[in-house]
Amino acid sequence: MNPQRATVSLNTHRTISEISPLIFGGFAEHMGRCIYEGIYDPGSPLADENGIRQDVVAALKETNYRIMRYPGGNFVSGYRWTDGIGPRDQRPRRRALAWRSIETNQFGPHEFMDFARQIGTEPMWAVNLGTGSIQDAADLVEYMNLPTGTVYSDMRAKNGHAEPFGVKYWCLGNEMDGPWQIGQMDAVSYADKAVQAAKLMRWTDPTIKTIACGSSATAMASYPEWDMTVLDRTYGHIDYFSMHHYAANPYPTISNNEGLPLDTDSYLASSLHFVEHADTLAAAIRLAKAKNRSKRDVYLCWDEWNVWYRAKGGDGEWSEAPHILEEEYNLEDALVVATWLNTFLNKSDVVKIACIAQIVNVIAPIMTRKDAMFKQTIFYPLTIFSNTASGYALDPLVRSPLRDTKRYGAVPQLDVSASFDPQNGQGAVFLVNRSQTEPLTVQVCWEDEGPQSLTRGWQMSGNDPFASNSFEKPDNVIAHEITLPQLEGRALTVQLPPLSFTAFTTQHAQP
Repeated sequence: MNPQRATVSLNTHRTISEISPLIFGGFAEHMGRCIYEGIYDPGSPLADENGIRQDVVAALKETNYRIMRYPGGNFVSGYRWTDGIGPRDQRPRRRALAWRSIETNQFGPHEFMDFARQIGTEPMWAVNLGTGSIQDAADLVEYMNLPTGTVYSDMRAKNGHAEPFGVKYWCLGNEMDGPWQIGQMDAVSYADKAVQAAKLMRWTDPTIKTIACGSSATAMASYPEWDMTVLDRTYGHIDYFSMHHYAANPYPTISNNEGLPLDTDSYLASSLHFVEHADTLAAAIRLAKAKNRSKRDVYLCWDEWNVWYRAKGGDGEWSEAPHILEEEYNLEDALVVATWLNTFLNKSDVVKIACIAQIVNVIAPIMTRKDAMFKQTIFYPLTIFSNTASGYALDPLVRSPLRDTKRYGAVPQLDVSASFDPQNGQGAVFLVNRSQTEPLTVQVCWEDEGPQSLTRGWQMSGNDPFASNSFEKPDNVIAHEITLPQLEGRALTVQLPPLSFTAFTTQHAQP
């Protein structure tokens, strides 16, 4: 049987937008074992003198996260930031109601900023607009960002950091439409509070960028009316608008997904939903801009995204660092993550920040125990994209055979994105073969001047979509470097096995 064939046409001058490096971001919440026993674990032989796991730091640096959202998530809607500063032996222990766990506050603002510096990432701070006031939010901005001479900046200096931290990105609460959220509000109430918080925070530090809450999920009954209302009322006071989504097999509902059959073909086509989500909110932004007669732009901040549907129990039973929401990722999850990253490049004109939720142990690319760590399947596409996609997202012309799916109908077998950086002449191409059974022969052709050479290539594939990694088998499903295909003029031909993610980088003549 002859393999299916597809073509990808690229032109380094036909671009979508400049790629924001902040789309390669992460999210660290005080939830389960993300912070305690993940990032911060003074009882581990792998921790430094400050309790930070150095094997975790090395893996996070390998992924090259450019921005890191903190401290929540649902946790932030009941968080008192003053609990996490000052001498550790004087910090209060509290019940964290969001995840029914005990928060020791041994890891707080100073510890997070030290951690962020270690991994070389930009901090993005979420303020409490659940139980917190707009004054609390402004006080935190003063504590983090202002030079000494006032009460909270002097308090920071007293706690060991005389120079301002300089946090630029600030989330105005988290998922405030959700009934699970402490301090849930309707869209009008939230928007009005967010506007007043943003005003006070910006009066404190005019250089900051603010992010308003979008709908918690597309399955919410209030989506997209919530988004349109909040955008309309906050437009002149925000820089970004958040969106959240978690992919699943079977497809999730807001109530219950038990009993639904697995549907890998539809699951591997999840990026059709991601694209629709981004397009809907981009349209809502354009409408709000027109209604507000504004000349400024607001962009999308996809600050929670990942696969999440197996480990759904979030009850910590009032313990410290409970083992909750520890998802085991497999090959099909990695392929969905790769198509999600393709979406970020293909929607780079509107998506400027994205944070995978989360980074350690809790629905995360890496897992730890006291003496070891392993990388889950989703680690590999995330790391490859983050370290190779730069410059501009190209607008690929793709001709692909179609595959039938129950949820989305006929879907292209091939999912594609590509990048080119004119500063250094480096390019990258990312290819996902969604078929479970059919290989795909792909010809990639550059319509303008082609690359001088291919420099590196990687591939993830396998026969079992449910194959995963573990402490016992950490390299069961990983991305392998591959023999590079041959350039033939301005084209190359690459063979994609079923269930595969393939990436390669190119070197073009520099201007």
